[in-house]
Amino acid sequence: MTAFFETNGLAVGYNGKTLIRDIDIALNKGGILTLIGPNGSGKSTILKTVARQLAAIRGSVTVEGSELFRMSAKEVAKKQAVVLTERIRPELYTVRDLVGLGRYPYTNIVGRLTDDDRRIVDECLALVHIKDLAERDFMTLSDGQKQRVILARALAQQPELLVLDEPTAYLDIKHKTELLSLLRFLARERGMTVIMSLHEIDLAAKASDLLLCVKGETVAAFGTPDEVLRSLPVEELYELEKGSYDPDFGSVELEKTEGKPRVFVIAGAGHGIPAMRSLQRERVPFAAGILFENDVDARVAKKLASSCVIAPAFEPISEELFEKAKTLMFACEKVIDAGTPVGTFNEANGRLLALAREKGLLKNE
Repeated sequence: MTAFFETNGLAVGYNGKTLIRDIDIALNKGGILTLIGPNGSGKSTILKTVARQLAAIRGSVTVEGSELFRMSAKEVAKKQAVVLTERIRPELYTVRDLVGLGRYPYTNIVGRLTDDDRRIVDECLALVHIKDLAERDFMTLSDGQKQRVILARALAQQPELLVLDEPTAYLDIKHKTELLSLLRFLARERGMTVIMSLHEIDLAAKASDLLLCVKGETVAAFGTPDEVLRSLPVEELYELEKGSYDPDFGSVELEKTEGKPRVFVIAGAGHGIPAMRSLQRERVPFAAGILFENDVDARVAKKLASSCVIAPAFEPISEELFEKAKTLMFACEKVIDAGTPVGTFNEANGRLLALAREKGLLKNE
């Protein structure tokens, strides 16, 4: 199967100077590719080259087998729409007028919109939830609203390939999720191919079919989100020194507080996360246990706790681990009961709670 979008030996940069080389991408029709990487790594340079705003230094870019740089401007406008980060300042344009500009590749020489063009404009306004803003002056809108108008204009072109540079910039969480859900809908239901850049790694992993990591002069990794985020840890990609990233949950944790634990958190089944993050914010070193290795609390404890006691999954807690946790707990100033129910497998935690209560260490009762 021939890829819908391909780059072969592509090198991009400015004024003849290569910034990133050896960019080889193959993306099927209806796929979503997201570029991730640190600020200044060259994501926008790649997108601007794909959008024909920059000339390729070498290599090729093909869409459905046709060389992008040999297509006419009108052919490209019907095939590809672009939403970049540059802000536009159109004077005296309503939202409807601006979105209507997306239909000009299809209009006659005088640029008059037909009833069918106006129907498509209305559909695009509705798709990005701005139909109620149709008659507003574009310049009176918020940054987030403007971002959605520019997206609607791009969709009005009815492109097969949509290129977006940081489309979630200026959007709140509601509109971020709506936008990415819309892109998934357009990709799956309408066969639109999407290439974009995002700073939100968690959203990129959830919304994309493929990720391309940009760092240095070459592509650091390319593949499915699972392949990429396991082969190239986010900590390495972004040179993250003051925190960590969990690829399974898409969550970022701030750096742990090192030092001898002063608090012992008895947790499990997600009950301990609020207490652990609270202690981390207060810069209090703590220990946690006894946690099963497949428990969500264990994932967070490994990132934030100075020390933690982890037990194998699906087995009763051993006496050896109980003794280790007891020693660690007795060396702390206080104990926090996170409220995890005690059952057959974690019966040892019930014993720890009883000992903490007996010693007067349990401080949250």
